[in-house]
Amino acid sequence: MKRIIIVGGGASGMAAAISALRRAPHMEVIVLEQKETLGKKIPATGNGRCNLTNRKLDWTFYRGENPAFVKAGLERFGCRETERFFSLLGLSLKDRGEYVYPRNDQALAVLLLLQKELQRLGARVYTGLSVVSVKKAGKGYQILTTGEEFWGDCVILSTGGCASPVHGSNGSGFQLLRKLGHRIVPPVPALVPLEIRKFPFFRAAGVRTEGKVSLYCANVFQGEDRGEIQITKTGISGIPVFQISRYAARGLAERKPVTVKLDLLPEWSEEEFRNLIRNRKKEETATAEDLLLGLFHQRLLSSLCFLAGITPAERIAKWSGEKTEALIRVCKASLLTVEKTKGFEGAQVCAGGADTSEIREDTMESRKYPGLYITGELQDIDGMCGGYNLQWAWTSGFLAGDAAAKALVKKESREHFEKSGKRKKI
Repeated sequence: MKRIIIVGGGASGMAAAISALRRAPHMEVIVLEQKETLGKKIPATGNGRCNLTNRKLDWTFYRGENPAFVKAGLERFGCRETERFFSLLGLSLKDRGEYVYPRNDQALAVLLLLQKELQRLGARVYTGLSVVSVKKAGKGYQILTTGEEFWGDCVILSTGGCASPVHGSNGSGFQLLRKLGHRIVPPVPALVPLEIRKFPFFRAAGVRTEGKVSLYCANVFQGEDRGEIQITKTGISGIPVFQISRYAARGLAERKPVTVKLDLLPEWSEEEFRNLIRNRKKEETATAEDLLLGLFHQRLLSSLCFLAGITPAERIAKWSGEKTEALIRVCKASLLTVEKTKGFEGAQVCAGGADTSEIREDTMESRKYPGLYITGELQDIDGMCGGYNLQWAWTSGFLAGDAAAKALVKKESREHFEKSGKRKKI
């Protein structure tokens, strides 16, 4: 009996096991997981609601040295296939805009249904085992763990990256791939809050406000996003920050100066804001606080005024042109220096990983080692917020499992044919 060994029992590892057993129910599929249970990261996704996928899906929502790598995979297993996959497991779905969630808003239900399907299909699951090495051995692979030794005809590496180590993603898969000679793009945190040097808005910690954040590395524009920004004690967070954070992390890792330009009035042009100030100047008693209170959360006011060199009680009518322009700069283009990210502990995913030029885009098979497959966050692919990272976990895992099982079925047929031929000759 042919055997597939899957190293890592997260989202992509479970998808790989299920697709392999659906392709070849007679095959032996073993899942090795270092944590005490499978899929520990899944219940934490989407704030416990699990954003499974996104109906607005194409390769432009992914990053890496070659983000177009995902095109072939998404064409074969995209949003529609993902929805069907989970519907067959018995999960009802709903959407919020383009975002797709379980109907019950329960990420745990996603995990439980995946586990039940693995059990139904007969997958053999070993938990509490850390893989020490993966070596090519004859026609198959030898896998050494902290507990015992395994042999497989194919191996699927689905260990995850470095993000959220408390859930088991500790970067061990990168070490396994390095030992096998795969090039690894240095991993950095992604979808992570940013910490700002001498953060001027710390008094407004906890405030959420509409804004646009633009990121620069060594004064070179990297990207921007707009939406609800969350002020923390040490910096900024929220989806717009997450979307551009991977560029900040990469720049910091390369020891480049990283800055963000914060626009707290993205829906207004500078001239529109200037006109508002001019109109309020006509009101003899209107103060800076009166002006800003209608625009910003009250806890932001003192910081904005301080940075602009004014006091909340100042009357607008007495402002010079310089003070007006200073307030516009503070509200529309505050320049902040990024000191660091919240690290892998605070990251949802990691950017970097196995060089995708060394992986077949349609099957996730290594170009260096036939029968070795690489999935999910182990690859140099990271998605934007909105279900894109989970989608890639399902896609890469499903395609790897299906391809591995298909290859072994062909191998079984060929071996059977060769044996039959030999018997006839005798």
